[in-house]
Amino acid sequence: MKKERVKLTAAEKSELFAEGVITVILLLLLNLSVVILINLTILQNKNLVNGIYFLKRTITFAGGRHLWSWQNTFIIFMGVGDLIVLYWRLIRRYHQMQLRHVISELHYIAKGHFDHTISFKVKTDLQKVIDSINSLVDSTVNAINEEKAIEKSKDELISNVSHDIRTPLTSIIGYLGLLKSGVSDPADQQKYLNIAYMKAEQMKSLAHDLLEYTTLKSTSTKLNLSSLHIFSMLEQVAAGFEFEGQEKGIVFNIEARPKNLTIEADAEKLVRVYNNLITNALKYGTGATQINLIANLVNNNEVELRVENNGAQIPADSLKKIFERFYRVEGSRNTQTGGTGLGLSITKSIVDLHHGKIRCESDQDWTRFIICLPLNLKSEQNPGADVV
Repeated sequence: MKKERVKLTAAEKSELFAEGVITVILLLLLNLSVVILINLTILQNKNLVNGIYFLKRTITFAGGRHLWSWQNTFIIFMGVGDLIVLYWRLIRRYHQMQLRHVISELHYIAKGHFDHTISFKVKTDLQKVIDSINSLVDSTVNAINEEKAIEKSKDELISNVSHDIRTPLTSIIGYLGLLKSGVSDPADQQKYLNIAYMKAEQMKSLAHDLLEYTTLKSTSTKLNLSSLHIFSMLEQVAAGFEFEGQEKGIVFNIEARPKNLTIEADAEKLVRVYNNLITNALKYGTGATQINLIANLVNNNEVELRVENNGAQIPADSLKKIFERFYRVEGSRNTQTGGTGLGLSITKSIVDLHHGKIRCESDQDWTRFIICLPLNLKSEQNPGADVV
């Protein structure tokens, strides 16, 4: 926003004009008094009169011109001095008015208008105060917005957890109630037990994911770093999903360039990242025939890890929210089509702990989760976690 000078009100302009008029009158009276006093002093001293006359006749300029009368010379000097005093008085009063405007803006902000900033500029050191006030306002607004976001996040967490616990718990209580009442058909009892057990497993999974999510968000979380051979790890991870992949007609492809690529990382947590991303691909990559696990050495300091599948495209709107806690692409909280909604949030938290970045790209051909990690985490400054 372009800053303008302070705009004076009509009353302030009148005040400034009155200040100028009063100053001019006082200076004229002062000048007249000084001239009269000097004249009286000179008239009472003939030697002073003769000295002034001698000086005037002695000092000559080009063309034979002599010095003006002392009265004219003195009046010119006094006029210059008067202009300086007048300018100083008006500028001083103008700066006082600027300060009043700043104080008025501060009072307005103090009444709760924390999104308001001082939009005018000045040429004095007062501008530093204005800039500091604006910076403080911006910091306050950011802090308020962050606090609101935290409160909203807490409310959403409570709401989502309550929903995800209540739904399976209602089913468990309902089916156990049928078994307890003894009115159920004996042929259906095993079915009810199986459903109750399945719902209990869902609650256990949610509790586990919540615990892991909060643990990863804790500043005291430690990474157990070790030298990790990427290609070997990818082979082991893919082997764990081989049976499920065969059922869905999905082939796993593994690449590492170079093949002996190793990084410093927490093996257990990085495996969890791959498990989450592959599970996500198997669950949502409708029509996929391939899941590629790729690792590339980008430069001497960074490695790029990719999990990609050629299944259904993720909508552009979902790409912006996909790593948010409890967000599900399918737009419902149905556990039959989605998990707890924490898997990708946990994945991002683990990547953040490794001082890395993760993003998702999706088009009609491929959906890619791309992770960039430092090659040697021990040499990186990672304030978000301790490493051992």
